Amino acid sequence: MRAVGAALAAAAVSAVLLAVAAWRRARPVREVLFFPSRPCCIEALLAEAAEPGAPVRPCPCPLPSGDTALSRLVRRLLSARRSLDLCVFAFSCPQLARTVQVLHHRGVRVRLVTDAQYMGMHGSQIGRLRHAGIQVRHDQHSGYMHHKFAIVDRRMLITGSLNWTTQAIQSNRENVLVVEDAEYVKAFQDEFERIWEEYNPANYKFFPKGSK
Repeated sequence: MRAVGAALAAAAVSAVLLAVAAWRRARPVREVLFFPSRPCCIEALLAEAAEPGAPVRPCPCPLPSGDTALSRLVRRLLSARRSLDLCVFAFSCPQLARTVQVLHHRGVRVRLVTDAQYMGMHGSQIGRLRHAGIQVRHDQHSGYMHHKFAIVDRRMLITGSLNWTTQAIQSNRENVLVVEDAEYVKAFQDEFERIWEEYNPANYKFFPKGSK
């Protein structure tokens, strides 16, 4: 009888643990990241995302590969399976550019909206991403396209004060909010679609009205 009781107790504990694990997996993402982030190596993250299950070669760089705000941001981006919509003012961080390229090469549909003036800044990664075949659109107005957000698989919103630059990531006091909330995601997705259509090159006007 004691053996039966012990077996039943063990089965009950196992069921509870499985239920807790399932509940944790089902919980929507709620995460806040604060910057600056200490320098870190994300080679292992990128290698695993590019070739899941393949042996990861040690990176020769001297940077640590611990848990940082940057590595957490990269993990959230790499969770994309179908789509990644980016709306960023300045994009000069090579690590984030490589993250986006990995997703593109993996078959994730990537669309990027950025600011016309800052896409040509020194160190900008926009040309590199365009060359890789990623769709990029930009404004044609005097005001800045100053948004800073990403939408993963139309289910997870990543937004905050952070520009996607090495300076902002390593030196600035910045914040990033990561949430899975259908209402917020829809609002940002609608804004992205509106801007994406507005910045369609077919709508560009290269000559003022009335000019000949």
